[in-house]
Amino acid sequence: MTEANRRAGAMAPSAFAPARVDVERRAGGAFVLRSPMPLEPYARCVGVWLEQWARRDPSDRLFLAERTPEGGWRRVSYAGTLSAARALGQAFLARGLSAERPIVILSDNSIDHALLALAAMHVGVPYAPISAAYSLLSADHARLKSILALLRPGLVFADDGVKFAKAIAAVRDLCEFELVCSRNQPAGSTDFAALVATPATAAVDQAFEHVGPDTVAKLLFTSGSTGEPKGVINTQRMLCSNQQAILQVWPFLAEEPPVIVDWLPWSHTFGANHNFNMVLANGGALYVDEGKPAPGLFDRSVANLREVAPTLYFNVPRGFDVLAAALEKEPALADHFFSRLKMLFYAAAALPQNLWERFEHLARARGRDVAMVSAWGATETAPMVTTVHFRIDRAGVIGLPAPGCELLMRPNNGKLELRVRGPNVTPGYWKRADLTKAAFDEEGFYRIGDAGKFADPADPGKGIEFDGRLAEDFKLASGTWVHVGMLRVRALSALAPIAQDVVIAGHDRDYAAFLVFANMAACRGLCEDLAPEAAPAAVIAHPRVRERLQEGMKALAHAGGGSSTYAARALMLAEPPSIDASEITDKGYINQRAVLTRRAAQVELLYCDPVDPQVVQI
Repeated sequence: MTEANRRAGAMAPSAFAPARVDVERRAGGAFVLRSPMPLEPYARCVGVWLEQWARRDPSDRLFLAERTPEGGWRRVSYAGTLSAARALGQAFLARGLSAERPIVILSDNSIDHALLALAAMHVGVPYAPISAAYSLLSADHARLKSILALLRPGLVFADDGVKFAKAIAAVRDLCEFELVCSRNQPAGSTDFAALVATPATAAVDQAFEHVGPDTVAKLLFTSGSTGEPKGVINTQRMLCSNQQAILQVWPFLAEEPPVIVDWLPWSHTFGANHNFNMVLANGGALYVDEGKPAPGLFDRSVANLREVAPTLYFNVPRGFDVLAAALEKEPALADHFFSRLKMLFYAAAALPQNLWERFEHLARARGRDVAMVSAWGATETAPMVTTVHFRIDRAGVIGLPAPGCELLMRPNNGKLELRVRGPNVTPGYWKRADLTKAAFDEEGFYRIGDAGKFADPADPGKGIEFDGRLAEDFKLASGTWVHVGMLRVRALSALAPIAQDVVIAGHDRDYAAFLVFANMAACRGLCEDLAPEAAPAAVIAHPRVRERLQEGMKALAHAGGGSSTYAARALMLAEPPSIDASEITDKGYINQRAVLTRRAAQVELLYCDPVDPQVVQI
């Protein structure tokens, strides 16, 4: 590998804004951090971006692509998207849809999903994309029912009438709505193609002109990682100011429109407000990845990446874990993946350091010096508050405040609690004034519930590190705090590859202990003497698996740091986390509290004396 080759794959320092921050010191050890870069003027609404790119290149600028049933690609240009959005917008106006009768989208990411969303925002009708897991993976549809009872939509879109039949039946009696499907339309439903054929009139343009920064664009429901989902109001100001801030710290977006292959669901702020809007705002192309980092689905992601080399790549840590294995196994795939990649971006959960190092090795083996970055925010912040716009050499740094964002760091139980204020922050929760009032402090800062710390206390310009969720941390009987977020990341590295995820117990106990969700594929790989069809319980009980678990636990203990930095006992779990029980989100984020509550009997096993045979101890 030559230095020239390495430079060819590197992002020049000028591609990022300078790493600077203004720090206001307050009494009591608090700080307020702001970017010295003022937020520049931003679009009044998302539709401005769509019209801009459609008019700048009306012929063939690709916007969206998705797989067809035959295996090819369905492609839509910016001009084609605008035409469809205007037609759909006319159909919505004719039906009297509004904030009192919004649009609900049940389906996964697709071009039709995007057209509906953009059309709704174009004419000022709020829409709510709901996690498809609530329709397709839930047994009781309880969350879906509560969401639709709150929203009372006038139109519901499900791309496949057969696939979503049970979910539709479960909510049919909650309110009157028109069901729209792209295929397999049930009796009484509307064909999506018929809506797209609606002739647009001047009413669409008039409605578009009335859409402003304070217009409600969408309602995004929180993932439920710390409780029940809440309907977060997303205004046009939130979405547009956030993309302007991203462009200012990542100016390379204006030099080369991004090309991404992305599965992250548009029912969440990461996939929708960050990634989808980044592509739209900067005239890029988004290839909808119908796969995801889950058994039976990730092969689809690999197939897409064999064909399309992204310039930027976004994923959650679980996604990077399975992608690393695929790239290491297939050098030609890795060659193609890194061929024009400028940046790897992880968010939604902390990235284990061993994963960081694997991607560094993969990139450098191909003469590429790819920036690895992250950011931090929430559904309520549209989403970016801090972002990495400088080179970092390890996982954990979440960057510096973006232009326009104020970050209050306030002492709380030995940590610095993070609070946020800025144009990207939600005005509140849909029809929940009580939740809205509780979410903001007396200065108008949003209480996000996370903690942070300076990567280098002597130099704030080196960024902030995520320091866990305040609600997850607990004390041992000794009074020692266990910082769950940081211990979880260390545990995942120490227990690789057999741990899919780790939940930490020990509140008011003498020691911390782990509930370990097994990575069954990795565990089976250690059990060569077991039949391929062996039950999961037999796999996790295998001596090789138990030995690997104990080795990782000992490594944590020997690293030092005291009783709060390792687990004295651990229990492998064969049953995966349940989405119905709120144990996991469809992005793969574990709800620690829900797991500990639902699996209280297994927590008790960790603390039984004599030690239960299923439990591994050190």
